[in-house]
Amino acid sequence: MTQNPIPRALSILFTSQTRALLMGGQACILYGAAEFSRDIDLAILVSPENLDHLRAALKALQAEPIYFPRLTEEVLRRGHACHFRCRAAEGLRIDVMGRWRGMGEFSELWERRIEIDLPEVGQVAVMAVEDLVKSKKTQRDKDWPMIRRLLEVDFYRHGLDASTARVRFWLAEGRTPEILQVLAEKYPEFTREAARRRPLLSEALAGDAASLARMLREEEDQERALDRQYWAPLKEELERWRRQ
Repeated sequence: MTQNPIPRALSILFTSQTRALLMGGQACILYGAAEFSRDIDLAILVSPENLDHLRAALKALQAEPIYFPRLTEEVLRRGHACHFRCRAAEGLRIDVMGRWRGMGEFSELWERRIEIDLPEVGQVAVMAVEDLVKSKKTQRDKDWPMIRRLLEVDFYRHGLDASTARVRFWLAEGRTPEILQVLAEKYPEFTREAARRRPLLSEALAGDAASLARMLREEEDQERALDRQYWAPLKEELERWRRQ
C-alpha cells in the first residue's frame, strides 16, 4: 500500500517557519466535515521573509510550479493563487493564496486560528471554522455542500448551550433549514437581531421551511455570482500576463 504523502508534506511545511494556515479540504477533514482530500491548500502571510521560508519548504518537497502565475508578492497580494506539484510527495498538489474575497487580512485570520497536534506531523495552524466557511463561498458546486456540513458538525459538536458568539455565527452562516428553525425557536431575540442583516431568518422565525429553503438557494446563487465577479478581472489579468 502506498504511504499517504500528506503527513510528510504538512510536517515539512509547518516546521519550515512559514507563517501559514491550513485551509481547504484538509482543514475540513480536521473539522470532521470531509473524509478525503487530494491536495493541500494554504493561506500564507505575504512578506519577503515568509515567502523565502515557503520556497525552502517547497524545494524540500521538490515542488514544481504548475499552471500560472509565478510565486511572487505582487501575485499573491492581487488575489491570485499559486499552484505546485510535489515530486518528493507522490505528485501531491499544493495551492497557495495570500488574499481572499470577503475576508480580512492574514493577521486577523491568524489571530482566530486553532492549533492541532497531528501524529507524524506535529503542530499545525488551521484556519478557524468561521473563516473556512467564508473561504468556501465560491462559484464551485463542491464547496456549498461542504459549507453546510462544516456548520452542521459545528452545531452538533457544541449543542444548544453554546456561547452567544457561536449562536450568532450559526445564525449568520447556517445553511440547514431545520437547524435555523431550531435556533429561531431557542433564541428568538438573537434571531430577530440577525434577521436585520440576513432577512431569510424571518422565515425561520415564522416556521416556513419551504420559503426558508428557497431563500437559502437564492442566497447561494448571489454568492456564486459575487465570486464570478471577483474572479473575472483576475482571470483577464492572468491572460494578459500569459500573452506578455
